[in-house]
Amino acid sequence: MTTFKNMPSDARLWVYQSNRILSDAEVKAIEEEGLKFISDWAAHGASLKASFDVLHNLFVVIAVDEKQAMASGCSIDKSVHFVKALEQKLSLNLFDRMQVAYRSSNEIKVCKLSDFEKLAAQGIVNESTIVYNNMVDSKSAFDSSWEVPLKDSWQKRVLV
Repeated sequence: MTTFKNMPSDARLWVYQSNRILSDAEVKAIEEEGLKFISDWAAHGASLKASFDVLHNLFVVIAVDEKQAMASGCSIDKSVHFVKALEQKLSLNLFDRMQVAYRSSNEIKVCKLSDFEKLAAQGIVNESTIVYNNMVDSKSAFDSSWEVPLKDSWQKRVLV
């Protein structure tokens, strides 16, 4: 296992956003399960050089350095099953892409896209509000484009 920070820039990446802020105890449980998962994670019998992290008590991030071994369809399916098991165990949703995470002052908030549209209409969020682009798929994209102003995101359509 490698720390997320030390993954190469071309590492393949998946970001799963919770539908709610996780407690510290939930984060600890997820991290323990995640470390177990990636230590056993393999593709066609080849161990994967991977990292696992929970960021801001909200985002589950899995990365794999495919220079050592490529993540196959089966291994990716195993990671999805792992994340779904986390959902069931902790009664949360990590696959709802219609949830928006954004920064308000120094706090990260989560809401439904429809509620985010209302916040934009009320001027509570604006084009410079920081949002999270969970569609990034590499460590370099994560480093440069995960936290972006609303005007530079796919959610910019909520701006009037």
